[in-house]
Amino acid sequence: MAMDVRRRTAWAAGIAAVAAALSGPTAPPAHADRPTDADARAVVPAVTVPPGVTAGVAVFDRQTGTFTEQLNADTQFRSASVVKLLIALDAMWTGGVPADHTRLDAMLRSSDDDVASSLWVQDGGSAIVTRMVARLGLTDTAPPPAAYPGTWGYTALSAADTVRIYRYLLDSAPAPVRDLVMGDLRQSTRCGADGFDQRFGIPTVFDRPWAVKQGWSGFGASGDCSDTAATATTTTSRTVKDAAPAPASVDIDQVALHTTGTVGAGDRSIVAVFTLQPHGTAFGAAYTNLDRLVRTLNVPGGAVRPGSWFGTWGSGVHVRAGTTTGSAVLTNLPPGVETLVSCQKQGDTVSVPPYTNDWWAYLPQYGGYMSNIYISSPDNELPGVPVC
Repeated sequence: MAMDVRRRTAWAAGIAAVAAALSGPTAPPAHADRPTDADARAVVPAVTVPPGVTAGVAVFDRQTGTFTEQLNADTQFRSASVVKLLIALDAMWTGGVPADHTRLDAMLRSSDDDVASSLWVQDGGSAIVTRMVARLGLTDTAPPPAAYPGTWGYTALSAADTVRIYRYLLDSAPAPVRDLVMGDLRQSTRCGADGFDQRFGIPTVFDRPWAVKQGWSGFGASGDCSDTAATATTTTSRTVKDAAPAPASVDIDQVALHTTGTVGAGDRSIVAVFTLQPHGTAFGAAYTNLDRLVRTLNVPGGAVRPGSWFGTWGSGVHVRAGTTTGSAVLTNLPPGVETLVSCQKQGDTVSVPPYTNDWWAYLPQYGGYMSNIYISSPDNELPGVPVC
């Protein structure tokens, strides 16, 4: 049955009983702006940054040797897990690719913090950053603040320096090193080792081929990919117990969400987008803001995923391999995230008494389906979305 806006509002009182096989929603749906695929494909003259977001952006076209986007490109941000690129390169600088590189693979593909922390201690901590600054000619990169020497995620990094790192990898690094690092980034896992969803930014907006190293910091446990996700963030390698730490050289208060990597055949474009968002911003909201920003970028060689954007509601909402409640769970959506829908079809009926819905949306960035009942739209069947 179709559900109009008035009935959706009245629905709030009845959502306590939720289909256990699907999810555990915690709030009623709210209508959201839904930029169309045409919006995503449009080439705009300047980067569009959502309200409240501080961004540093650089997009470099390797085919023409020019930047197609630059915004605060030299501004320093705390790197979060993007610094793992430097940790990996430093580890292979003199000895090359180790015979057993499974730890490096885990750090680069799944953003494994334990591996990063181990290598940070093993290879000299802040000296790693100092060495790589000199080796790669980085101008905006600096070690973590003195009060936080073990917190590798507080390394200062800019969008422009991130482009320099990728240019080194693609154009100058020894072939075995390039192949390992870029090969791992092409195999970036859907979920990080700490359970956070890594499909934001580049991999949400663009079809393959792409390679990504993502970064996130300050979100606690929200935005989990799985029901058993860890509660650690990606920036702390050890607890710093300083009663009065010195002011940090980079912002360590706001939440950070970054997407970096390459897009297009032959790694045509290098993309680096760093964002800081107000303290307390939920992971799903930050994820949505970053996706909206990336959709405004001019990225040569990038194939934008077709579809329509919709808001979602609830927490623990499953993305499944098929349109049945018994289908394998691929991941959980970050609570309240905006998501791309390419098509829809009918399947098992899902109930949130007194309402039901048997339509399911296909989410191309996840390669699976979610029940339309958790999409912020007044009707069971999504408007303007074709049948799969």
